[in-house]
Amino acid sequence: MEFVPAPAVHRVLCADCGTPIVPNSANLCVACLRNTVDITEGIPKQASLSFCRNCERFLSPPSSWTIAQPESQELLAICLKKLKGLNKVRLTEAHFIWTEPHSKRLRVSLTIQKEVLTSTILEQIFEIEYLVQYGQCPDCTKLAAKNTWKALVQVRQKVPHKRTFLFLEQLILKHGAQKDTISVKEVKDGLDFFYSQRSHAIKMVDFLTSVVPIRSKASEQLLSADTHTNTANFKYTYSVEIIPVCKDDLVCLPAKLSRSLSNITPLTMCSRVGNTLHLLDPSTLQSSEVSAQVYWRTPFDSLTTVSDLVEFTVLDIEPSGTTRGKWVLADAQVALSGAFKSHDDDAMDDDSGAGANQIFHTRTHLGGILQPGDAVLGYYLSNANFNSDAFAALPAHRIPDVVLVKKAYPNRRKKNRARNWRLRSIAKEEGEEGDTGSGRGVVGRMGGRDKRKVDEDYELFLRDLEEDEEMRGAVNLYRAKSDNPGAGSGMAGGKTRKKTQFAMDVDDAPNSSVAVAAPEPGEPDEEDEPDFPEVKLDELLENFDEMTLDDA
Repeated sequence: MEFVPAPAVHRVLCADCGTPIVPNSANLCVACLRNTVDITEGIPKQASLSFCRNCERFLSPPSSWTIAQPESQELLAICLKKLKGLNKVRLTEAHFIWTEPHSKRLRVSLTIQKEVLTSTILEQIFEIEYLVQYGQCPDCTKLAAKNTWKALVQVRQKVPHKRTFLFLEQLILKHGAQKDTISVKEVKDGLDFFYSQRSHAIKMVDFLTSVVPIRSKASEQLLSADTHTNTANFKYTYSVEIIPVCKDDLVCLPAKLSRSLSNITPLTMCSRVGNTLHLLDPSTLQSSEVSAQVYWRTPFDSLTTVSDLVEFTVLDIEPSGTTRGKWVLADAQVALSGAFKSHDDDAMDDDSGAGANQIFHTRTHLGGILQPGDAVLGYYLSNANFNSDAFAALPAHRIPDVVLVKKAYPNRRKKNRARNWRLRSIAKEEGEEGDTGSGRGVVGRMGGRDKRKVDEDYELFLRDLEEDEEMRGAVNLYRAKSDNPGAGSGMAGGKTRKKTQFAMDVDDAPNSSVAVAAPEPGEPDEEDEPDFPEVKLDELLENFDEMTLDDA
């Protein structure tokens, strides 16, 4: 085997210090090359960061404010954006150097590379010190100046109850439409939603259009104008009116409108409210939909609402076999609840009148769920008098004595039983303007005479959720705490999150005295209805006490 010597490496002397080096295009060693060429020239060694102490956000160039944790990737990205001249070099590594948390200093180590001469790449490591300066972001500045909103959405419905807004609140929470809202205030006929940007208000109006039948109108108010730059500052207001017809209301359509809706019977019941009104004729199962545009061209009001429902007892029912969806047409015989009690019992109410012991024959859409002996709620129209031209124009033989609406469960409601589920609600920050009551989230905070009415509406709303599976599927139900069912509202044992405008609150009305009534002394202990609509556990979400607004 022949030995081949390695080729000799020729070396030259450094032009500055005379150290033997491998030949390069500059004929300089690394130390002399660094002394001759500074690749960090043009990159500042000190910089500043703007930090808002109220919302704990950093200013990210050019004008956005971002939440960043100490020594996080987000904060490192903000630091690098503040440096000028990084686009002229190649950044290979960047990391934080530990500093005292209260020192208001951030130190970042950077490793950069740059080609200084032909085929000569120089790498250098250096440090940059950032000074954290306290300031206020535009949002916190508006908040401190009591100028917190730029756009307002006024939602109104001219009805004597709050059930629509209780359901609307759950729809907003399910779809996360409240995330851009900075505050909510209750007024007489509805709610006001405040926003810091006009686009957020427009997004809320679009959401309301998709879930409820409404009409909207926009207006603006000039706050200031600059003639030199031709700019102006406006406040925007969006007025949203919800159709004043609710689920289970009895309506009488104008003759022209009923003919346009496949000649449906004018006297109909509102079976469901989505982005359109779903009307149902209980005597024929004919159904139709009324859009918001059609309604406002030919408006009509409810003849009577669920507050006027009367309890009847089913004496006999005979399904006719006609079925449409979940509705089954049937002929029923009903009487007023307690009509055939003995004379030794308490006297009948005065509003029952001469028909107290009368048997009524009617056609109903509830043939699939009613059985003889059941209790059912309906409208008693025998001696009714409504201020409606369309109702007055109906022939007498077209007006039934009784219109049955939904099945009732009186035995269950006589017993003091807490529900195993509860709802989430939007709660304002404690001490905010308008927060004078202890109602259900944003509804019921006017206090005084309105609180008892809201509690009654809230209980009716909870019963509707229990009895209507389709309505229950549109909201989120959460498991109630079994160890402390009567705990007060608020997160984490009633503590208030002071750094957020909104927090998740717990509605405890199912456990209050309004939710269920205790039986009177001496009443017999009646059995529960076997078909009472219980909420199943698989329909409930996990407890949300530890959730934050960002998680929602």
